[in-house]
Amino acid sequence: MTNSKRESVAEAHGGHLAHHFDTAEQQFESGKLGMWIFLATEILLFGGLFCAYAVYRSSHPEIFLYAHRYLDKTLGAINTAVLICSSFTMAWAVRCAQLGRRKALVRLLAATIALAGCFLGIKYVEYEHKWKEGLLWGKRFHAKLEQPAAPAVAPLVPTPSVNPEERSLIAPAAEGPKGLAKPGQRPLWETGTGGPPKNLQTFFAVYFTMTGLHGIHVIAGMVVLTLMLLRARRGEFGPAYFTPVDLAGLYWHLVDLIWIYLFPLLYLIR
Repeated sequence: MTNSKRESVAEAHGGHLAHHFDTAEQQFESGKLGMWIFLATEILLFGGLFCAYAVYRSSHPEIFLYAHRYLDKTLGAINTAVLICSSFTMAWAVRCAQLGRRKALVRLLAATIALAGCFLGIKYVEYEHKWKEGLLWGKRFHAKLEQPAAPAVAPLVPTPSVNPEERSLIAPAAEGPKGLAKPGQRPLWETGTGGPPKNLQTFFAVYFTMTGLHGIHVIAGMVVLTLMLLRARRGEFGPAYFTPVDLAGLYWHLVDLIWIYLFPLLYLIR
């Protein structure tokens, strides 16, 4: 395509066509491909964290079973609903950009940003509680967990030994491997006859790493959406050019999807 023809095409699209693209469709498809590649790297990043979660949980199931009780499921569920609503407003905003509805686009972008701020506010309440209670990671963990009363000494039961003339007195086992109850029994910490498992800071290290990184992505998304809002108020988007809003929407949907996985893994699964 000659320079004069390219300039005429760029002017027809409001001057948004970059010089190294021949058509607006080519520019849109290239931008979308680049965004999908970026999202693939984000999936690899969080995929590594999910693998770490699986390894730690399989190695120390008693820690995750016990420590997840200190997470507020109600706040986590509210945050899930908030992010789902923000994905709806974001998808609606993309559609308004495609149809050239500038006022609706501005309002929906503002609503998405407000919902993201609500998510972070609720997460701050959760973090503040963990900080005050000492439910943190590594050496920062100094929670004062309630210790149950000392269990009664189990009666000694005579059992036959290898030598029939000898008898050994042993106490019946109360727990299975790795601090878990035997089939049909409840763990000691649920019956009130045993203390909490050791190294609970492992769970909270995983919790703060995964939710903290997700929170950083939420903040980054708010910055991007704020830029889209400012540009939308200037009337830069319309049926001929809406690529930035569409790409920002793809990123925001990934942020929402990651939390949909984090919520059940950390808050619900027993």
